[in-house]
Amino acid sequence: MSLRDNLSSIVASVDGAMAAMIMAYDGIPIDEVVQPDADMDLQLLSVEYTTILKEIKRAVEVLKAGEMEEVSISTTRTRIVVRVLNSDLFAALIMKHDGNYGKGRYLLRLKGSTMAEELS
Repeated sequence: MSLRDNLSSIVASVDGAMAAMIMAYDGIPIDEVVQPDADMDLQLLSVEYTTILKEIKRAVEVLKAGEMEEVSISTTRTRIVVRVLNSDLFAALIMKHDGNYGKGRYLLRLKGSTMAEELS
Protein backbone atom coordinates (compact mmCIF):
# COMPACT_ATOMS: atom_id res chain seq x y z
CA MET A 1 0.00 0.00 0.00
CA SER A 2 1.44 3.41 -0.95
CA LEU A 3 1.88 6.30 1.47
CA ARG A 4 -1.12 8.08 -0.03
CA ASP A 5 -3.24 4.93 0.23
CA ASN A 6 -2.35 4.60 3.91
CA LEU A 7 -3.19 8.25 4.57
CA SER A 8 -6.46 7.94 2.61
CA SER A 9 -7.39 4.82 4.53
CA ILE A 10 -6.89 6.59 7.87
CA VAL A 11 -8.94 9.63 6.84
CA ALA A 12 -11.74 7.46 5.43
CA SER A 13 -11.87 5.25 8.54
CA VAL A 14 -11.91 7.89 11.27
CA ASP A 15 -15.09 9.85 11.95
CA GLY A 16 -14.29 13.55 12.02
CA ALA A 17 -10.93 13.24 10.25
CA MET A 18 -10.08 16.33 8.19
CA ALA A 19 -6.59 15.41 6.98
CA ALA A 20 -3.66 13.07 7.34
CA MET A 21 -0.18 14.00 6.24
CA ILE A 22 3.45 13.06 6.34
CA MET A 23 5.73 15.99 7.03
CA ALA A 24 9.38 16.73 7.62
CA TYR A 25 10.43 18.61 10.74
CA ASP A 26 11.34 21.56 8.51
CA GLY A 27 7.64 21.99 7.69
CA ILE A 28 7.73 20.55 4.17
CA PRO A 29 4.80 18.20 3.44
CA ILE A 30 5.83 14.89 1.86
CA ASP A 31 2.30 13.65 1.16
CA GLU A 32 -1.17 14.54 2.36
CA VAL A 33 -4.83 13.71 2.05
CA VAL A 34 -7.26 16.53 2.90
CA GLN A 35 -11.05 16.24 3.06
CA PRO A 36 -12.72 18.71 0.68
CA ASP A 37 -14.98 19.99 3.47
CA ALA A 38 -12.12 20.87 5.86
CA ASP A 39 -13.07 24.29 7.18
CA MET A 40 -9.64 25.63 8.13
CA ASP A 41 -6.21 26.21 6.63
CA LEU A 42 -4.69 22.84 7.46
CA GLN A 43 -1.45 23.65 5.63
CA LEU A 44 -0.81 26.64 7.86
CA LEU A 45 -1.83 24.68 10.95
CA SER A 46 0.59 21.86 10.20
CA VAL A 47 3.49 24.21 9.45
CA GLU A 48 2.92 26.17 12.68
CA TYR A 49 2.67 23.01 14.77
CA THR A 50 5.89 21.71 13.20
CA THR A 51 7.74 24.46 15.04
CA ILE A 52 6.26 23.27 18.33
CA LEU A 53 7.09 19.63 17.53
CA LYS A 54 10.73 20.51 16.90
CA GLU A 55 10.90 22.13 20.35
CA ILE A 56 9.26 19.11 21.99
CA LYS A 57 11.67 16.79 20.20
CA ARG A 58 14.62 18.90 21.35
CA ALA A 59 13.35 18.91 24.95
CA VAL A 60 12.95 15.12 24.91
CA GLU A 61 16.54 14.78 23.70
CA VAL A 62 17.92 17.23 26.29
CA LEU A 63 16.06 15.41 29.07
CA LYS A 64 17.25 12.04 27.76
CA ALA A 65 13.67 10.80 28.13
CA GLY A 66 13.95 8.29 25.28
CA GLU A 67 12.73 8.58 21.73
CA MET A 68 9.66 10.72 21.06
CA GLU A 69 6.87 8.51 19.68
CA GLU A 70 3.62 10.46 19.75
CA VAL A 71 2.28 13.92 20.54
CA SER A 72 -1.35 15.01 20.80
CA ILE A 73 -2.63 18.57 20.66
CA SER A 74 -6.26 19.34 21.50
CA THR A 75 -8.03 22.64 21.01
CA THR A 76 -11.71 23.54 21.16
CA ARG A 77 -11.94 22.95 17.39
CA THR A 78 -9.40 20.27 16.57
CA ARG A 79 -7.41 17.31 17.78
CA ILE A 80 -4.10 16.49 16.20
CA VAL A 81 -2.22 13.27 16.72
CA VAL A 82 1.39 13.17 15.57
CA ARG A 83 3.28 9.91 15.19
CA VAL A 84 7.04 9.93 14.64
CA LEU A 85 8.06 7.85 11.61
CA ASN A 86 11.81 8.39 11.75
CA SER A 87 14.31 11.06 12.77
CA ASP A 88 13.25 13.32 9.88
CA LEU A 89 9.53 12.64 9.31
CA PHE A 90 6.26 12.36 11.17
CA ALA A 91 2.66 11.54 10.31
CA ALA A 92 -0.16 13.73 11.56
CA LEU A 93 -3.89 13.18 11.73
CA ILE A 94 -6.04 16.28 12.08
CA MET A 95 -9.57 15.71 13.35
CA LYS A 96 -12.53 17.76 14.42
CA HIS A 97 -12.66 18.02 18.20
CA ASP A 98 -15.53 15.54 18.38
CA GLY A 99 -13.85 13.08 15.98
CA ASN A 100 -13.04 9.51 16.98
CA TYR A 101 -9.75 10.24 18.72
CA GLY A 102 -9.13 6.68 19.94
CA LYS A 103 -9.57 5.11 16.54
CA GLY A 104 -7.51 7.83 14.89
CA ARG A 105 -4.67 7.34 17.33
CA TYR A 106 -4.81 3.57 16.90
CA LEU A 107 -4.79 3.67 13.09
CA LEU A 108 -2.00 6.23 12.99
CA ARG A 109 0.13 3.99 15.22
CA LEU A 110 -0.76 0.88 13.21
CA LYS A 111 -0.20 2.38 9.77
CA GLY A 112 2.66 4.55 10.99
CA SER A 113 4.95 1.56 11.28
CA THR A 114 4.01 0.48 7.74
CA MET A 115 4.67 3.98 6.41
CA ALA A 116 8.00 4.17 8.27
CA GLU A 117 9.11 0.91 6.63
CA GLU A 118 8.05 2.23 3.22
CA LEU A 119 10.10 5.38 3.77
CA SER A 120 13.27 3.46 4.75
